[in-house]
Amino acid sequence: MKLILSVLAAFPLLFINVGEDFEWGSIMFGDNEQKIWSVEKANNWYEKQGWLVGPNFNPASAINQLEMWQEETFDPERIDKELAWAAELGMNTMRVYLHDLVYKNDPSGLVDRMDTFLDISEKHGIRPMFVIFDAVWDPYPKAGPQRAPRPHVHNSGWVQSPSIDVLQDPTEYPRLEKYVKGVIGHFAADQRILAWDIWNEPDNPNVSAYGDVELKNKVEYVLPLLEKAFGWAREVNPTQPLTSGVWNGDWSSDESLKPIEELQIELSDIISFHCYDDPVSFEKKIKQLSRYGRPLLCTEYMARPNKSTFEGFLPLAKKYNVAMYNWGFVSGKTQTIYPWDSWRKEYTAEPELWFHDIFRYDGTPYIEGEVEFIKEILGEE
Repeated sequence: MKLILSVLAAFPLLFINVGEDFEWGSIMFGDNEQKIWSVEKANNWYEKQGWLVGPNFNPASAINQLEMWQEETFDPERIDKELAWAAELGMNTMRVYLHDLVYKNDPSGLVDRMDTFLDISEKHGIRPMFVIFDAVWDPYPKAGPQRAPRPHVHNSGWVQSPSIDVLQDPTEYPRLEKYVKGVIGHFAADQRILAWDIWNEPDNPNVSAYGDVELKNKVEYVLPLLEKAFGWAREVNPTQPLTSGVWNGDWSSDESLKPIEELQIELSDIISFHCYDDPVSFEKKIKQLSRYGRPLLCTEYMARPNKSTFEGFLPLAKKYNVAMYNWGFVSGKTQTIYPWDSWRKEYTAEPELWFHDIFRYDGTPYIEGEVEFIKEILGEE
């Protein structure tokens, strides 16, 4: 795989066949042909969306993806309330995580609950991007009742999908294929959905939280499965674009990309990325990724102590027409008002400066002026 990717980076035109249909380009990875949207198709799609702004969303009543989507804890009333708050800000999209174990245990139930979520979203003028897999936080997810939050710890119950045991077991791949095709295939023509994010931070080593139990060679397992997941998604012909966001590395040139970043960018119809640094770094990353000529979506940002803020980022995003998804929305069981270092440093009370999130559990703004700024910039013509 690394050899294929390095050759692709050096001689990309040998592997791209636009053919007679300008809407598609075919990229070969081994024996796997992937039909990627052409740059023109991607930009034509993006021009119709307007400026996309919203949060990474998990209701405050759920500690993780499993608690959000399992039948016993799915909370449409809470979701409806929180999406109404988002709409009042002028937000029009959300990034929402799914989980393979929910589909494994209750495939029709997950699809039904997604349909309910989409009905609620549509009522509030919000089109979500769904995340299929996630490589961050607890590598040993278990279905059923979820543990209570660890006091004052950031994302103490968030789980990976799939587990690291499944990553290492090729006999589980057919089940994952059914999940990808079952979910995306069911909603392949559903205009209520904006896009599909195939894998969140696929090579994240989880050093600060689960580094002692995380796979040390994780990327060797994720890289081929990421390629397969994109292929499975394309086999059901979704009308929505696919992406997987680069999150940590040097993106200044094609030569500086890691193999997994090459794969993410080459297989994405639209380019997504994360930035929790300051506005200068954010603008630099925008300019670096603009060389691909595709729509740009910043699918994670906003960590106040890092100078990643709404006031610092949204004006730049509007200038460059970058879609924006801040991390966190309503303070709740994920406890993302606490910083990442809460896994190593003890906190006994609410931090003076929240790390993520916009609203308290009852809908009261954490910073009134911040909420007014969001409303103002999203309300501008």
